Amino acid sequence: MRISKAKILKYAAMGIIAACIATFFLKKEKSQGHPRDYAEIAAEKIIRVATEYNSISFYVDGDTLSGFHYELIEAFARDRGWKAAITPEMSFDKRLEGLAEDKFDVIAYGILATSELKDSLLLTTPIVLNKQVLVQRKATSPTDSLFVKSQLDLAGKTLHVVKGSPSILRIHNLGNEIGDTIYIQEIDKYGSEQLISLVAHGDIDYAVCDESIARAVVDSLPQIDINTDISFTQFYSWAVSKQSPVLLDSLNAWLQTFRSSNEFKLIYRKYYSPSDKK
Repeated sequence: MRISKAKILKYAAMGIIAACIATFFLKKEKSQGHPRDYAEIAAEKIIRVATEYNSISFYVDGDTLSGFHYELIEAFARDRGWKAAITPEMSFDKRLEGLAEDKFDVIAYGILATSELKDSLLLTTPIVLNKQVLVQRKATSPTDSLFVKSQLDLAGKTLHVVKGSPSILRIHNLGNEIGDTIYIQEIDKYGSEQLISLVAHGDIDYAVCDESIARAVVDSLPQIDINTDISFTQFYSWAVSKQSPVLLDSLNAWLQTFRSSNEFKLIYRKYYSPSDKK
């Protein structure tokens, strides 16, 4: 389907906001040629972080910066006397490129551990449990041919995902499991929430994203359905370069302690347990 000019402008504006935030909070330096490890970061006392702009990871709430991964990485930096320079990057591939090119020290975003990613990245100890879900519009009638009732109905369908997303491997495997082809359309310029909006407004029919992100927006988009699982519930982690093993050890040691703290429990409930919110 063709996307209306008004909607294109809306989504473009969201991207511009993210870019402005990045410009304001981070002066990008030229690549030093290799990813930094803990000692170099500690010397500068600034850790450079990539994440996604969405209702779970990082967003602007009035005049306040919020987000689960934002609050966690800020706490890590605070406990070391550092500052965190946050860059919201919608493209998963560009986050990986930034890590390899020394633009970022860590990707503070829920990353599903796949064999492919383990070959190219160092993943932290698991931080949260999550899973991939299908985002579609609710059925308009009992015979609605577009509505997917089970994974078997995905045969021949085209699912839209953020470019480079680890969910691509899972969708390929799911196609093998159901014995049919599931087509994948990778989207480079939009993040998960923008894909959900495209589904809700009828511009695309299906998207795949993290359940936590889908649940964060489902109340404001009552026309969408997110009840078909694409994957099992799995652990999600942060990532650093393979050239940053000491940084990985530091993050893991901190996470092991911080995840048992009351501060972590409060942050977790704030973003993953809506019923606990005031």
